[in-house]
Amino acid sequence: MVLHCCFTGTTLHSLKLAAIPYFSRTLTSRLTPYYPRPLFPLAVRSLSAAAVQTAATSAATSTDEYQVVKPQWKAAIDFKWIRDNKESVAVNIKNRNSNANLEIVLELYEKLLSVQKEVEKLRAERNAVANKMKGKLEPSERQKLIEEGKNLKEELVTLEEDLLKLTDELQQEGQSIPNMTHPDVPLGGEDSSIVRKMVGKPAEFSFAVKDHVQLGKDLDLFDFDAAAEVSGSKFYYLKNEAVILEMGLVNWAVSEAMKRGFTPLTTPEIVRSSVVEKCGFQPRGTNTQVYSIENSDQCLIGTAEIPVGGIHMDSILSESSLPLKYVAFSHCFRTEAGAAGAATRGLYRVHQFSKVEMFILCRPDESDSYHKELIEIEEELFSSLGFHFKTLDMASEDLGAPAYRKFDVEVWMPGLGRYGEISSASNCTDYQSRRLGIRYRPESSSSASPKKGKNAAPTQFVHTLNATACAVPRMIVSLLENFQQEDGSVIIPEPLRPFMGGLQIIKPKHIQN
Repeated sequence: MVLHCCFTGTTLHSLKLAAIPYFSRTLTSRLTPYYPRPLFPLAVRSLSAAAVQTAATSAATSTDEYQVVKPQWKAAIDFKWIRDNKESVAVNIKNRNSNANLEIVLELYEKLLSVQKEVEKLRAERNAVANKMKGKLEPSERQKLIEEGKNLKEELVTLEEDLLKLTDELQQEGQSIPNMTHPDVPLGGEDSSIVRKMVGKPAEFSFAVKDHVQLGKDLDLFDFDAAAEVSGSKFYYLKNEAVILEMGLVNWAVSEAMKRGFTPLTTPEIVRSSVVEKCGFQPRGTNTQVYSIENSDQCLIGTAEIPVGGIHMDSILSESSLPLKYVAFSHCFRTEAGAAGAATRGLYRVHQFSKVEMFILCRPDESDSYHKELIEIEEELFSSLGFHFKTLDMASEDLGAPAYRKFDVEVWMPGLGRYGEISSASNCTDYQSRRLGIRYRPESSSSASPKKGKNAAPTQFVHTLNATACAVPRMIVSLLENFQQEDGSVIIPEPLRPFMGGLQIIKPKHIQN
């Protein structure tokens, strides 16, 4: 299996990187892990056209050039709402520094509506001609109707082809429009982000502090050199107590989330490119963070948010099943295209890492409250470890396309001499669910038995949220640098000790006893 980073010129030692075409296929299998209670209560699969549409085209490409293939899936984007609120949408695109082209979207939408009307008119005329031919007719009159029907059919074929082309073009342009933004989000770049909470104080040391790279070397916890030879730069081996620390962090984070009602999952770490796109990530482009697999429509995940988001793809959930809360462990893979400088040293920015991710699907009126719940969980977890950190309400230009609002947690890292991001929590409203096709059917409060068929309540899109419970490498950075001792040892915070076989301190080998 050869891995490619889509459309970057980056070469990562032994990893061969190249551009590949994008293919889309229908997802035919679902992840259904064992758990003592049903994971997907009363979920009903939707047989929408978007769910069953398959790729019609594939193309070969070299490592030097690529062919852009249009997406073979359709997002349920509300283009009428975009047209009716074009001023607000335009301001939002500007505030988020997005490259979406609203004018092209609106122009294509108007063309689409015009062609749709013409198609409907011709279909009505064709039906009228067909009805006339059912009666008794003179041969000349019948022949005249046959010719008229033939002409109408030819016109319809041409218009329907135009309609299909316009629909694809509108989808492609429309998918670049970012989510709307919470009114309280500060405007501007990352520097405009607002501190919403400050927890603890920086650790004080009576000795010269070391960064995690030096600590890891002294304690024999990492091997970056061997990993660079085996895999390339920004890879690493964990050794000795660092291995136990990673496993302890993962089990601690999953355990804490389960206490708060989250269902544990492990996920596939290879997913279809279409699922990556539906979650709002770009598997192609100059600065993509996604590794794609050569000669396939698959990618390595950059976060468990992607496979967890896809687990209910093309589903209609019952309202009583919501909220669905998951905590997922996975390995993550990111190209880190464009990343450079001292801030990327050691474990801080790497190509492969373990992560525990929380994910919620809920009713639209509940997403704001669950967003607050997610950031509160993160704050509780990091406070319990004794970290000094700040929580930020991230500014508009720092939001990814799916995020309506995003809170980041930055921990003080004394060895690096700065705050470093270790977690984020995002409310994506219905941006992802419109692309993934995840709806729920509201239940009538006025009736004991839910209505079915034509009388059933119309479905609505769920809201999705995600938050990092534990990104292992940066947690290790934070732990080593904040709890280092003058003799070179590192104290393990008390909440982690039960998950590490009772280990309380990592000592240099010369003072193990």
